[in-house]
Amino acid sequence: MNNTETVAIGFDALGLADALLPALRKIGYEMPSPIQARTIPPLLAGRDLLGQAQTGTGKTAAFALPLLSKIDIADPATQGLILAPTRELAIQVAEACQSYASHMRDFHVVPIYGGADYRGQIKQLRRGAQLVVGTPGRVMDHMRRGTLDLSRIRHLVLDEADEMLRMGFIDDVEWILEQTPAQRQTALFSATMPSAIKRIAKAHLREPEEITIKVKTATTERIAQRYWTVTGVNKLDALTRILEAEDFDAVIIFVRTKIATQELAERLRARGYGAAPLNGDIAQSQREQTLNQLKAGKVDILVATDVAARGLDVDRITHVINYDIPYDTEAYIHRIGRTGRAGRNGEAILFVAPREKRLLRAIEKATNKSITPMSLPSTADINQKRIADFKQRITETVTSEQLDEFMPLIEDVVEEQQLNPLHVAAALALIAQDGTPLLLKELPARPKRTREDGDGRGGDNRRAPAERPLEKDMDRYRLDVGRDHGAKPGHIVGCIANEADLDSQYIGHIAIHDRYATVDLPKGMPKEILAILKKARVAGRPLNLRKWQAENPRAAAKPRARPKKKKTGEHSGERR
Repeated sequence: MNNTETVAIGFDALGLADALLPALRKIGYEMPSPIQARTIPPLLAGRDLLGQAQTGTGKTAAFALPLLSKIDIADPATQGLILAPTRELAIQVAEACQSYASHMRDFHVVPIYGGADYRGQIKQLRRGAQLVVGTPGRVMDHMRRGTLDLSRIRHLVLDEADEMLRMGFIDDVEWILEQTPAQRQTALFSATMPSAIKRIAKAHLREPEEITIKVKTATTERIAQRYWTVTGVNKLDALTRILEAEDFDAVIIFVRTKIATQELAERLRARGYGAAPLNGDIAQSQREQTLNQLKAGKVDILVATDVAARGLDVDRITHVINYDIPYDTEAYIHRIGRTGRAGRNGEAILFVAPREKRLLRAIEKATNKSITPMSLPSTADINQKRIADFKQRITETVTSEQLDEFMPLIEDVVEEQQLNPLHVAAALALIAQDGTPLLLKELPARPKRTREDGDGRGGDNRRAPAERPLEKDMDRYRLDVGRDHGAKPGHIVGCIANEADLDSQYIGHIAIHDRYATVDLPKGMPKEILAILKKARVAGRPLNLRKWQAENPRAAAKPRARPKKKKTGEHSGERR
């Protein structure tokens, strides 16, 4: 079986822990990918596993979900270890595990990697972490320091083993394997199987289940593919700029979840676009009605999930926009295949967060084509397009026979008021705009952040930044993420901008402390947005955003069962 085959079973039929299923539905996982369908059952059964699969096939969930299903939440000891070749992958895997386990109370996962301060990692390890995700070198360091105890681990995963070999970590990996209990369950994943990896598998895996997933290489000659790196501008603003600048007939915008199809479609309609959602919860009659409207040109934009758009065949779709990058390359190939049909050319645009560049490379390999980076249309680009479109509307209207009844009226106005005909035409153009400005204005420059905003670098010996006075029309909020967790101002700006659809220029002063941060946001933020930000994550931790109380930082903290004595010199006083 390869990953071009249809997987007919859902996640609820795989035997995963019940607590994982609502989280998967919320994330947007509807059907397991081939590697997930083949890997999860043997891992749940306790088998060792040797998997050959590329990045972008969904293998993180393939090993993480069965591992999480077997974690004993009542036991704070480290029960699982995932080794990854790079800090970026370690963070990505840890955040994925935290997301999958969002309904598992008292579950803790800690990413440990080089380049970060030891003390923050040690604090988290001492608090208790049932799952550790780390790079080989830093895991070894913690083991030798006695700050990471692997004597009770029952599950060990080697992710991208060939990359660890290429980067020279394989001796470290073997040393770690030799220090762990012999009766552990081990899973090894590698895109290729060089002799050194086969030797490790033979030495450290017990009669493993062997699984190979071959990635279908797709040719997409008639589809021009571009990507935009999500930074600086929130995604909705970026999307609307692209929609305004591109010459399209019809567009499908892909998102990960059913809820997102509804929300994004509503936001686009609020901005004047004819958009409709398409997801698996929509009744068949409504689905058919929506598709008929798309074919007839009454709707130009569909916001869809992967499953809902399968088999969709509408010739007028000129653009596919991947608003959320897909979890596997197969889904990407299916998505962009909705355009470039019937001998026509198509356009595919992909939004890629900086930490998703690994998925971008996997997609390029799967499509056998380099994807071109793109910049967002500038204000000048947008205005040039608006002027050209307006001129075209005038030209088309001039040829209309319906002008005849208005000509005498205009002549009377010009003669009676002694007006310049050019002024009358301009007045009519203004009326036609119905209060909407023809030209887009440049946004004011974002205020420069000062040194006290913090750059996220440096050790714990840095003095905590002073809290500056609030600017007019701003409120200050406290976030449960700080320097010890690896948070930087850019992480917080990006999270808030994307989750709240708030342009980054309106995000005020940010102060990063050891265990928390503060951020200034405009007054009157909607309760719904604040609720979203409360659950949003930075550096793998929920923000738990709430109003800052400067006179008593503890008053803004969550209640805890056993308060600990405040340490001398500790700026914020909280410990978790």
